[in-house]
Amino acid sequence: MRERWFGATGRRVPEIALAGELDVEGALVLDHVDDEALRDAHAEGRPVVVRAHTAGDVKAALARPEVASALVDDPALLDLDLTELTYG
Repeated sequence: MRERWFGATGRRVPEIALAGELDVEGALVLDHVDDEALRDAHAEGRPVVVRAHTAGDVKAALARPEVASALVDDPALLDLDLTELTYG
């Protein structure tokens, strides 16, 4: 399982997690990638998570280094091969 830093908390979290299984207290939770909100949260050291419903949503969220995790409802999305999805 690949992990990312959860903002400036010093905590590492799965880069893709099932909604409800990751403690997102204190994080900015977005429904889509929002450049201004990401920049502001990153500048504050605040963790950012993005809800993702498709493989494309996961890819878009994790393409941003500010995003700690993509939250998914479909367990099948936990097994995405991001390298294959990104580079073919």
